[in-house]
Amino acid sequence: MITIIDYGAGNLRSVVNAIARLGYQTKITSNADDVLAAKVLILPGVGAAGDTMANLNRLQLTGPINQYISDGKPFLGICVGLQVLFTGTEEGGWHDCLDIIPGKVRRLPDGQKIPHMGWNQVKQVTPHPIFEGIPDETNFYFVHSYYVDPDDKALVAGETEYGITFCSVITHGNLVATQFHPERSGEAGLRIYNNFLKLAMAGKEVI
Repeated sequence: MITIIDYGAGNLRSVVNAIARLGYQTKITSNADDVLAAKVLILPGVGAAGDTMANLNRLQLTGPINQYISDGKPFLGICVGLQVLFTGTEEGGWHDCLDIIPGKVRRLPDGQKIPHMGWNQVKQVTPHPIFEGIPDETNFYFVHSYYVDPDDKALVAGETEYGITFCSVITHGNLVATQFHPERSGEAGLRIYNNFLKLAMAGKEVI
């Protein structure tokens, strides 16, 4: 069973459908106890990180998410689900986030169309099981105006060019998070989900 957090703004149906295609069952929840009890947890996201944090705080989910990740259980963050893992976001003024990964969420620079929307390549910076069967510089689907800037660059597993080179995949222990939307990225996106879930369900570390 794959637990997916519903905080009122996530791209839930597309994620559920993608995971169902791989043969896994899902549970959608806004309940803190469900988050803590989850074997595999996914935080999808669309919109602004500040709004997402407001909803997670309202639902009293920030503590359980932090605890779940601290316990070393498999976690996948998608788009805003990546951004809220950081110390804070500059979107709409400063907003504190989960502070699981030290660093900031910054606006993409002027000179490119904002938001960054559509297909773009992901350069695999470090070898990682999440990329198994996926050629380097494969295209994935992005929709965002802000990007993550981790203090520890060793956590960056994938990068993408859009005016600047920005982090598009983070890996840290059993945590994986992507700026792009795997559920909207065709067969390559399904492969991301499948690679993550195979490792998670087998009880192996995702590192």
